[in-house]
Amino acid sequence: MNTPRVRLGDLSVSFVHNLADSMQALGHDPTLLLNQFGLDSARLAEPRARLSIPRYMRLGHAAIQLTNTPHLGLLMGQCSRLSQAGLAGITAAQAPTVREAARALIRFEPLYASNYRGSSSFHEDARGAWLRFYSISPYNAYNRFVVDSVLASWAQQLSSLAGQPVAVEKVCIEFAAPSYAARYGETFACPIEFAASCNQLHLNQASLALRNPQHCPSTWRHLLEICERELQHLTRTRSLRERITQLLGPMLHGREPDMGEMATRLQLPTWTLRRKLAEEGTQFRTILNDTRRDLAIAYIRDTELAFGEIAYLLGFASAEAFQRAFKRWSKQTPGEFRRQQRLTG
Repeated sequence: MNTPRVRLGDLSVSFVHNLADSMQALGHDPTLLLNQFGLDSARLAEPRARLSIPRYMRLGHAAIQLTNTPHLGLLMGQCSRLSQAGLAGITAAQAPTVREAARALIRFEPLYASNYRGSSSFHEDARGAWLRFYSISPYNAYNRFVVDSVLASWAQQLSSLAGQPVAVEKVCIEFAAPSYAARYGETFACPIEFAASCNQLHLNQASLALRNPQHCPSTWRHLLEICERELQHLTRTRSLRERITQLLGPMLHGREPDMGEMATRLQLPTWTLRRKLAEEGTQFRTILNDTRRDLAIAYIRDTELAFGEIAYLLGFASAEAFQRAFKRWSKQTPGEFRRQQRLTG
């Protein structure tokens, strides 16, 4: 079977430093584990080097087992530094306020992390702002730590920028309260809501307005220009097919999008979209099927998700419908394909 063109996502290898630092703080040398994952010092020093999200999840799970510390993600966040978010982090470190630093971290997230199914977002309200993090779900022992580390790192990094603790008013977590639930209160010192609709933390207006004593206006503006150019270069696509493939990910949850919806997203009349795709020698249904196939391969090969969960993530009406489609694509059942991958992986 061909290697899928759609990746679940990746992130900068700089995030591995948080994990290594937290392991060392717990009295464990991370060197052997990192080497097992091909993350020696040379690899960690490569500019623009990325690590796939599934591989990062397996690394984190292995570290949690090795250290016997289920709340390792929270410790990772507390060890984080803005510089570990690469160019976006360095830019955020020059922001005039906590608000602008948070905006920069989230706007330029694609420069240091990419999730095909969704992205982080910043939502202001009358009382302050929510910093929202999208994670692959459903949750298991492999991915809870990612949510923990991101939310804790936001609190840590913004506090570092302000030179004082930034008060988090509330934290919402999508998954049910884990065995280490008490650790969240110790980390964030605020109310925690589990089994929430999304992963997010709230900062009030006073916290958002805190000034950055290291802010230099000209450096800040220069770095913003560089980030915008990098973002434009990163997100530039060459064809309509590529644009549609990128848009399909967040639309597939539990349902199958149609061409009318896609035309609306692209701000095109449906007939124009059909014509443009024909000019590229393809159809919307073909792109949808190819995207589902590539995602199915990635989910089965790279995650521990059950097939019913994968069916939902790909917008199939049932697990049976997904199984039939996968057999049509690969001449194997999902179970046969996963067993084969584990034997050869």
